[in-house]
Amino acid sequence: MAGASVPVFKLYGETHHWPTPDLLHCESIPERSQLHDWHIHPHRHTDLVHLLYVSAGRLTLEMEGESREQVAPLLIVVPAMSIHGFHFSPDTDGAILTLAQPMVEQLESRLGSVARVLLRRGAYPAGGTVQGGRIAALFRQLREEYLQPAQGRELILESLASALTVEACRLMETQAPRGSVHSGPSDRAEEHIHNYQALIEGQFRQQPSVEAFAGQLGLTGAHLNLLCRRLVGRSALELLHERLLLEAKRQLTYTNMGIGQVAESLGFSEPAYFTRFFKRLTGYAPRDFRQRQRSLPA
Repeated sequence: MAGASVPVFKLYGETHHWPTPDLLHCESIPERSQLHDWHIHPHRHTDLVHLLYVSAGRLTLEMEGESREQVAPLLIVVPAMSIHGFHFSPDTDGAILTLAQPMVEQLESRLGSVARVLLRRGAYPAGGTVQGGRIAALFRQLREEYLQPAQGRELILESLASALTVEACRLMETQAPRGSVHSGPSDRAEEHIHNYQALIEGQFRQQPSVEAFAGQLGLTGAHLNLLCRRLVGRSALELLHERLLLEAKRQLTYTNMGIGQVAESLGFSEPAYFTRFFKRLTGYAPRDFRQRQRSLPA
C-alpha cells in the first residue's frame, strides 16, 4: 500500500484532536475492534506509540507491508509512523496502551536507551516468561487506574507506563520478535518528522515560527510543510498548535492556574489571543472547558 494512501488517525477511526488531556490512553482490544468487525485496516499515527498486550485469541498482524499470523499471549509494539493493521479473531482479549508523543519524550528522558524499545516494531511471545506475567499485571493495573480516576492518578499512570517500558525491554532482550524489527525512522523524510516532533516538544512554549523550526532541521519552511502534509496530513504549524492545545487542556484540567497564567505559560502575548486560539480549535472558551472538565464524574 502506498504511503500516501494510508490513513493517518489519532486513534483508529478518529481524525480529530487527541481526545483527552492525559498523555496516554488505555482501552480493551474488544472495545474498539468490535466496532470495526474485528478488522483494523492498515493506517498509521504521526505522534502515537501503541503497546498491545493480547491475552487471548489469534490475529493477523500487518506491519509495513508484511502480514503474519500471531497467537496469544504476546506483546506488540507499534512505533509512531509505522503502517499497521490487525485482523482479530472474535475471541480476542487484551488491552491497548497508546502513548502520546510528550509521554514518549518523558520516557526517553527518564529511561534513556531502555525507551528505545518504543521505536522497535514487532510482536513478542509473552507466555511462560517472568516478563510476560509482569506485563499482563501492569496492563491490568493501567486499565483499572485509567478507568477509575483518583488522587495521584497521573503519577501512577506515568509510573506504570515506565515499568511497562522496562519490562517490554527485558522481554525483547530474551527473544527475537515475531515480525519486523524497527530501530528508528525508516527513511529521511520520516526522520525529519520525528526530529521536528522532538523540537516541538522542547520548544512549543516559545512558539517559534515554522521557518525557525525548519532552520534547525536544515530545511526550508516550505519543505518542512511539504513533508508534514505528505506524511502526516497536517501542516507544520498545525502540529505545533496541536501540542499547544494539548498542554492547554492539561493545565485547565489539572491545575488552578488562571486563564492569563495559562496563556502566558504557553507563549501567548495576550489572554484574548489564547482564548480565540482555544475556542477555534475546541469550540469552547477556556473557562467553559475547565468547568466542563470539572463537572465530569471522578
